[in-house]
Formats: sequence, C-alpha cells, structure tokens
Amino acid sequence: MSSAIGPTATAGTSRRRRVIQYAIAAVAVALALFLLYRTLSRYEPGELVTAVGAVSVAQIVMALAFAAASYGTLTLFDWLALRYAGRPLPWRQAALASFCSLSLGHNIGFAALSSGAIRYRFYSRWGLRPVDVARVILFCALTVGIGLITLAGLALTFGPQIGADLTGFSPSAVRGVGVLCLAVSAGYAGLAYLADGKTLSLRGHVLEMPRLSMALAQIAAGTLNFAFVAAALHQAVISVAEVPYLEVAAVYVSANVATLITHAPGGLGVIESVVVFLLPQASMIGAVLVFRFVYYLVPLALGGAVFLASELLAPRLFGVADSR
Repeated sequence: MSSAIGPTATAGTSRRRRVIQYAIAAVAVALALFLLYRTLSRYEPGELVTAVGAVSVAQIVMALAFAAASYGTLTLFDWLALRYAGRPLPWRQAALASFCSLSLGHNIGFAALSSGAIRYRFYSRWGLRPVDVARVILFCALTVGIGLITLAGLALTFGPQIGADLTGFSPSAVRGVGVLCLAVSAGYAGLAYLADGKTLSLRGHVLEMPRLSMALAQIAAGTLNFAFVAAALHQAVISVAEVPYLEVAAVYVSANVATLITHAPGGLGVIESVVVFLLPQASMIGAVLVFRFVYYLVPLALGGAVFLASELLAPRLFGVADSR
C-alpha cells in the first residue's frame, strides 16, 4: 500500500513545485513589465527622444560598457560570499544568481529582501541551507556598504568641493570626512587581519570575519562596482555638461545613500532629484534618463528574460533544475 501512495505523493509534490515555478516566473515578468511601464510613463515621448538623441553613440556604448562592468563585478560579490559561507559554487552559477537577483532587485526596491528572495530561489535548489543563503546575503550587503564607504572616501578626499557645496562645510572638513571613510575601510581590513579567519566576540555578538585576502577582495569588488556605476552616470552627464568624474562619483554616492534610505525602486525619483540638485548648472534630467535606461532598464529586461528561461524554458541548461 505504501508503494502505491509514494509515487502519487511524489508526483503531486512535483506538480505543486511546477505550479510554484510558473507562478514565480509570471510574477517576476509581470513585475518587470510594470516597472518598465511605470518608469517610462513619467516622461513624455518627446523627452525620451530628446534625451537619447543628446547623447552620442560613443557615450551610450561607453555607459553600457561601464554598466556591464558593474554587473560583472557584482557577480564577484556572490562568488566570494559563497566561499565565505563555506559553500563554494562555480562562478557561472554565482553569476546567474547574482545577475537575476540584482537586475530585478535594483528595480523592485528593498533590495536586500527582493534580491535575497531570488537568491534563495537559486541557491536552495543548489543545495544551500537557509542559514547558508543568509550568510551569502549578509556578506553581499556588507560588501555593498564597504564599497560605498570606500568610494565616498575617495571622492570626498580627492574631490571635496561637491561635498562642501552640499553641506556648507569647508573643503578641508569634507576631506576629513573622506579620510575617515577610508579609515573605516582600512579598519575593516585590519580587523580581518587580526581575526585571521576566526570569530570575534563584540559585546556578546559573534562576528565571523573573513580572512584578510577575502576582506581585501571584498573592499576592491565593492569599490569597483560603485566606481563603474558612477562612470556610467558620468558618460551620460558629460553629454550635457563638462563635470569631473569625482564630482559625479560624489553625487552618485549621495543619491545611492538616499535610495537605500527610501528603498525607492531603482532609486526612482531619488537619483533624479539628487543629481539635479547637486549639479544645477545644466538640465540633468535627460542624462539621468539615459543612465536609467542603461543601468536599470536594460539589465531589468535581460535579467527578467534570463530568470524566465531558468524557471520555465531550460532549467537544466541553466543548471537550476531541482535536485530534491
């Protein structure tokens, strides 16, 4: 009797999983289409044409290249995090989970939750336990934070004027903040060196530090990611005004911090407001729109398509077929 029930139960479970897969894929695609519509509906068709037309083909290509470099660097976040969690996977699998989760998560908002849910979808099928996925997500979040702090330190230290204009402080005071940010990054590396891969106990909290080599790779990857994103924005900005890269980097850091605070999907409205406020010498809305196309909408379309394919069309080709 048990032999008759077993296959039926297994078949029923498989059907439920397939239904859930279809539902997840449908929701993801519908959400992607909604985000595309909501973002584009904010602008008149003429504004879109004018904004794109003001940017040369060379600048668009360079912006796309920097955006691709950013998403490529982001795959290293997951690749390193999997090693930190003690569950290493081939880079191609880390890259697949990273690109799908972040291309969608950047646009959905509440990135830690939205991208985390998609990461869990991939990694749980590759045998990671919830605690492993949680460590991956935490490591990636820390890499984002340390990268943002380091780029802010570099931008404010070597180009403090934009920070001075924003805060009203003197350039020397702003430079001091930049040096403090760099000191935080250096302190993180120093803590990793002292811990040497062991856990630290801080006021009753256990902190599992990565080894120094991994911490340095984490700082480098986090900083490079934001540097590439700022470079993509810079390519769009210089189409309407000659603005130094470090100023654009400082502006992007400010906009990104505001986005993290508001959890606005894709920084919708936040990036525009911050850039226009901090760079008032020219109309920047067109440049930001081009940047939004390059860094948010193009990856959103690609990531949505890849996620759909991994769920429905060719799961085994993508290496995500359920192993349970």
